Amino acid sequence: MKKILFSLLIVLVFAGCGDKNKDYLVKIKTEYGDMLVVLYDETPLHKKNFLELARSGKYDSTNFHRIVEDFMIQGGNVAEKEGVQEDEGDRIPAEIVDGLYHVKGALAAARQGDANNPEKKSSASQFYIIDGMSWEFMTTDVRQLNQRMSELLQDTAYSDLLKEFQELARNRDNAGMTALSIANKELVEEKYGVDLSVDASEYPEAYHGIGGYPPLDGEYTVFGKVIDGLEVIDKIAEVKTKRNPATGEQSAPVEDVFLTMEVVEMKKKEVTEQYGYEYPDSEE
Repeated sequence: MKKILFSLLIVLVFAGCGDKNKDYLVKIKTEYGDMLVVLYDETPLHKKNFLELARSGKYDSTNFHRIVEDFMIQGGNVAEKEGVQEDEGDRIPAEIVDGLYHVKGALAAARQGDANNPEKKSSASQFYIIDGMSWEFMTTDVRQLNQRMSELLQDTAYSDLLKEFQELARNRDNAGMTALSIANKELVEEKYGVDLSVDASEYPEAYHGIGGYPPLDGEYTVFGKVIDGLEVIDKIAEVKTKRNPATGEQSAPVEDVFLTMEVVEMKKKEVTEQYGYEYPDSEE
């Protein structure tokens, strides 16, 4: 009997070891394209939960139900799909790790606010992916830029530029107006003799050149990152939205953005070679 138990223990131990040179990634498929996501080993509870939901097909036919351009796209409401309410007991303990930031493409867990959730526990299924602010936006004094731009547009010499802004305003394209202002930053600086740059050193290195949404750092669990398909985030973030009657937020997509998921097994070395993602514990 002891030999049988010992043999069973050996089997269980080796079964749990796994291949440290391999990883399980998740492909999120949408009509706008696919996003390939790597999940962080530093957040094991969230990684395990996300993989289980993806493998079981529970995420399939859910949608991105909350979309805010220059901020994030949120989806994965499995409870709503199944016609139930999320059980508080299923929430995942926070795994907020210093150094895992809300850069563009970051995958993070949605949650209830601090008033009802002081421990910052994550939703059992809902997640969001950061669209975020551009690096140019993050390193520009946007308030002063907008003030100077308003002055500039009163000059008849810039009537064509004024027409561009008016067209964007008519279409309520706030992101487009911001992008147009940023594109004319040097013009404004030269005309008014000002420097509208913000010191980039105030942001962690991870944000440099890519952007994101730093205000969420330390508040929500970041547990993965899109390593292929960043352009898909942009496409989804740009879909037409309407007011959400429950929150008053302009974030409900006019047409459903459904998703399905596929778990992809890959060697870590291949992940690095194909997508440039470096594993913290990578070994030659």
